[in-house]
Amino acid sequence: MKHLKKAIALMMSLLLVILLLPAAGIAEGETRITILGTSDLHGNIWGFSYEDNKETANNGMARLYTYIKQVREENPNTILLDNGDTIQGTIMTDDLYNKTPDEPHPVMAAMNFMAFDAMTLGNHEFNWGIETMHKIIAQADFPVLSANVKDAEGKLVTGKGWVMIERMGIKIAVIGVVTPNVPLWDGGKPGIEEHSYVSGSVGVTEAIAEIGDSADLIVVCAHMGMAAEFDEEGGADSAQRILDDNPQVNVLLVGHYHMSLGEKQGDTLIAGVRNAGREIARIDVTFDKDKKLIDGKVEIVDMAEVEPSQEIRDIPLVKEAHEKTINFIQGGGSGEDGEGGTPLGSTTARFQPENEIRGLPQGKLQDTAVMDLINMIQLQNSGADVSAAALFKDTSDLPEGNINYGNVFDIYKFDNTLYRVPVTGKELLAYMEWSAECYNQWQEGDINISFDPEYPGYLYDMFAGVDYEIDLSQPKGQRIKNVMFRGEPLKEGEQLTLAVNNYRYSSALKGKNLIEGKKEWESSNSIRDMIVAYLAERSPISPQVDNNWSIVGVDLNLDDPRRDEIITLINEGVLETPYDESYNLNDYEELVAAKPAA
Repeated sequence: MKHLKKAIALMMSLLLVILLLPAAGIAEGETRITILGTSDLHGNIWGFSYEDNKETANNGMARLYTYIKQVREENPNTILLDNGDTIQGTIMTDDLYNKTPDEPHPVMAAMNFMAFDAMTLGNHEFNWGIETMHKIIAQADFPVLSANVKDAEGKLVTGKGWVMIERMGIKIAVIGVVTPNVPLWDGGKPGIEEHSYVSGSVGVTEAIAEIGDSADLIVVCAHMGMAAEFDEEGGADSAQRILDDNPQVNVLLVGHYHMSLGEKQGDTLIAGVRNAGREIARIDVTFDKDKKLIDGKVEIVDMAEVEPSQEIRDIPLVKEAHEKTINFIQGGGSGEDGEGGTPLGSTTARFQPENEIRGLPQGKLQDTAVMDLINMIQLQNSGADVSAAALFKDTSDLPEGNINYGNVFDIYKFDNTLYRVPVTGKELLAYMEWSAECYNQWQEGDINISFDPEYPGYLYDMFAGVDYEIDLSQPKGQRIKNVMFRGEPLKEGEQLTLAVNNYRYSSALKGKNLIEGKKEWESSNSIRDMIVAYLAERSPISPQVDNNWSIVGVDLNLDDPRRDEIITLINEGVLETPYDESYNLNDYEELVAAKPAA
């Protein structure tokens, strides 16, 4: 049974170390180069969850550096590369330092100390506009690459698309490209639309033409996934298209999707890692005395067992930024640096229900006070008829008692603004169907609802202002039922207004051609700021749920004792959480066989 712990453990062990070419020791005259790749660090330096105000156990640049030092001691011929989405993602970066780009940036200070050899831009480097990005990356002691983004004069946005790195006479060309979808997400930010964003493949092709025959190894850092995100036909945002069009590529590092990947295509070694510094990619390549590539392997190394480097934490700016962020959180994000210790507000009870099944988010299976709060605030601020918002993190919650800025960040981690957009009833239904694709179709005998792993949680929106049902007995595209608007069935030709964040508007509504209308209003502040203001004005607030939507078309066998037994095994950790595949009563005997003997 694939869900059993032993099976999962075996699969993970196979993933962590994947030999791609025949293993061989280093013979006389041979040279081994080690390439270490990070990606999607999202500002995690310390190994600390600021929204939870506690140390983490498996992430952060400090842990990565412990491993990096070890590898450099093993092999001085090591190259360290970052694949983008590096300066954004924490309260430290987003609420403090990215809003003051003229000041020294702690992420850049850490990266300089770690001695990165090169970095590629990710899409989140563009979140605050071109000028802010330039000010921050200008602090880097290493080249920042972007071969497929140019200004109006045809100059590369960072000035470099590739860099040549030499180790023991071996010349390694490193090319960097970012997903060309940046304008979909940040089109309204300063300077974004003044630049052109071409296919990743085109950027790599142009760089290879410039490199010519001067490189012994070509490495591409592509801040995109293997599969296309939006351009399924042309593959402009697909790393696979890069390989299809550029067979000269020897090593490909991918990112953006926050997924572990280690594989071989032809003679190309491919690696990707999870976000926040939870993993690092290690690629070892061996050359013979004639500088010919003869051997290689890729390993995805988990940071869960690695101790954080105190050297990184003791960097003066990193230490200062960490302490400043904690003060900011504890002060509710108010006053100078958030100091003062005054909470933002308070609640009378927690806002999320308890999970029935360990690791299976109840907040995506029923309407909750968290989502109703966000959608209500969006409706009040926008004046729209309908609102849509996502539970960005499965565990996002407002606890009972005093609320600080970390708690608000926990339920709304992105610095999105709010749009009001005209839609028809037909367009709203199409949007709702797209969102409901996150669920797997329920099958007879299933004891739980599960989720399509290809649809991350931040893509699943829940709606307010309409009542509706999601029928999971039906396939994708046919699930939204009985939609009521103001007490009447929603009509396809009905004209409404929708409150939605800027990211969803650009990436889904426009990117997937779900609506034709253009935004008619944009907020001057972020949705997170709106939540802060609401708490300040209305506290103490109580969790309220209107239960305007529900899941139908399923029979979870609630009265069957076999279901209770299986759930007990899950909650005790004997069985894996059935997140991407439901457990079924037809497999009962096999499932309970995993139960330890009394």
